[in-house]
Amino acid sequence: MHRTRIKFCGITRAEDALAAVALGVDAIGLVLTRKSPRSIAPLQAREIRRTLPPFVTTVALLMDDEPGFIADAIATVQPDLLQFHGRETQDECLRFEMPYLKAIAMNGDNAPAQMHEHTAAVGFVFDAHAPGGQGGSGRVFDWSRIPRDLMRPLILAGGLNLANVAEAIATVAPYAMDVSSGIEAAPGIKDAARMRAFVDAVRAADAARG
Repeated sequence: MHRTRIKFCGITRAEDALAAVALGVDAIGLVLTRKSPRSIAPLQAREIRRTLPPFVTTVALLMDDEPGFIADAIATVQPDLLQFHGRETQDECLRFEMPYLKAIAMNGDNAPAQMHEHTAAVGFVFDAHAPGGQGGSGRVFDWSRIPRDLMRPLILAGGLNLANVAEAIATVAPYAMDVSSGIEAAPGIKDAARMRAFVDAVRAADAARG
């Protein structure tokens, strides 16, 4: 049976990170860019990072941030993976010598061009924001617009929640689901019941696919 990976993004509290781990979530997203309402300081992100056990991936989210800020944040937090949500070029992403995900802004017409410019990315996060915009908006985009034959893991984001997770998996069959607002009580504050329900829904949808 295919197992859809799960990333809980916009974690701002250690207790939410530990609750996610207890549910078997594969990755934790820590938003470091100061442009986001879910942003946390690198020192706070480091403390959350240190609570995580082995084999849970820590992803640092960035968006058109200054290279010096990014380098200092990486040194402080020591994430496993970077995720870029802005207009960064491939060379700008590669300069930190770490594997990275590139967010593809689906509120626009240039998704293929964005992908072509980032052949070194280890995966693509398809999100509902416009080019240059932020994720975590809670909006859903038209999943039929996702390009085929990606040759990279497809990570689905944008307005995912308990009501649409089964349809998303049946329709898109993503490698992973990336959820933030759909499991929150308030921006950056996760809700334990919604987190558990989301994971249960993903596992049920996987079982239905066989």
